[in-house]
Amino acid sequence: MHVVKIGGSLGRDPLLPDWLRELAALGGGRVVVVPGGGGFADEVRDYQAQWGFDDLVAHNMAVLAMVQYGLMLQGLCPALTVAADENAIHAVLRNGGVAVWAPYGLLRKERDALANWDATSDSIAAWLASRLGAQRLVLVKSCRIGAGMTLAQHADAGVVDGHFCHYAHDAPYAVDLLQKAELPRLRELLRAGAAGGG
Repeated sequence: MHVVKIGGSLGRDPLLPDWLRELAALGGGRVVVVPGGGGFADEVRDYQAQWGFDDLVAHNMAVLAMVQYGLMLQGLCPALTVAADENAIHAVLRNGGVAVWAPYGLLRKERDALANWDATSDSIAAWLASRLGAQRLVLVKSCRIGAGMTLAQHADAGVVDGHFCHYAHDAPYAVDLLQKAELPRLRELLRAGAAGGG
């Protein structure tokens, strides 16, 4: 199984439908898409800056921003199937589909390690990859990604969030960071996964 996080920065990018079509075409039965927050999460930040509500409220709003982005992804590519929990994700994969996770289960009544701005959808994707027993986590980004950098260096450079290494360090899955122009690399990863039964 591959968990593929589509960064919110691709939300208005003309390349976004190409990524979704590729995932739908090659990922059947083994890909779970994690949506970023995109402009929906940016609105949460703006409202919090204006009104000063606490990070727990902002976290819950940001989770719903991920849900909105995920619904948009499915709207752009109807071959994808929205799944709200692990059971639903597994059902989609068993039926040969590609799941888009709508993380309603991350709504919180009290703060925890995921309920703050330091843990973005990058960390949430790593958390889900561990929960699902994924073989690979792919993060698709708009920003430049330096070759040969460690995850810690990527965190220092702001490519991934500051908590990502905590969730991905020593993880049993491979981690790949792809820039939005690297769609051929995604094809390679998915085809290699198919050949290897993952």
